[in-house]
Amino acid sequence: MTVDPDHLRIVEALLFASREPLDEATMRQRLPLDADLDALLSALQSDYAHRGVNLIRVAEKWLFRTAEDLSGYLTHEAEEPRKLSRAALETLAIIAYHQPVTRAEIEAIRGVSTSRGTLDVLLEVGWIRLRGRRRTPGRPITFGTTDGFLAHFGLESIQDLPGLDDLKGAGLLEGQIPAGFHIPMPNDTSALTEAEDPLDGPDLMDLAMDGEE
Repeated sequence: MTVDPDHLRIVEALLFASREPLDEATMRQRLPLDADLDALLSALQSDYAHRGVNLIRVAEKWLFRTAEDLSGYLTHEAEEPRKLSRAALETLAIIAYHQPVTRAEIEAIRGVSTSRGTLDVLLEVGWIRLRGRRRTPGRPITFGTTDGFLAHFGLESIQDLPGLDDLKGAGLLEGQIPAGFHIPMPNDTSALTEAEDPLDGPDLMDLAMDGEE
């Protein structure tokens, strides 16, 4: 399909100039009314498929990212990623699959207590967020994942997390799996559930970490 070259240049410029991934609604606001954004994005993806940067879609937003096969050449230029502890990785996985989830529910699933520092680290790197307060005694804070989590792990949406069959195929679930074991369908919608109230107060961080269940 032929696309307007001027429209293509506009989309390309918007994506390069933006510091953050762009959603389609934002790009449509900047384009002429007759522009076919779907066709433009498809054309750009094709144009950049074999270049040093590729156009990709993560968290329902678009961005240019260094081609994966060139990562080894950029080792010295890349910022050293922060290594998470096993406790942090387990906590992150539980939040991703079970959100909205409270600290007490995380501890029940892991079978051990979750330290304040573990949640602090995940909040600091921007992979989890405070969602709301559960409508139960004590009104505990609920946690969920962020667009930054999706972008870091290259996921277009939370539904792209591996399911039970994927984990088995990767060798991450070995041996006899208990009867009835299942992995929940993850859902990171920004809307609060019927069991959640909005957050309030001047210091949400302190509310999240103090006085939990």
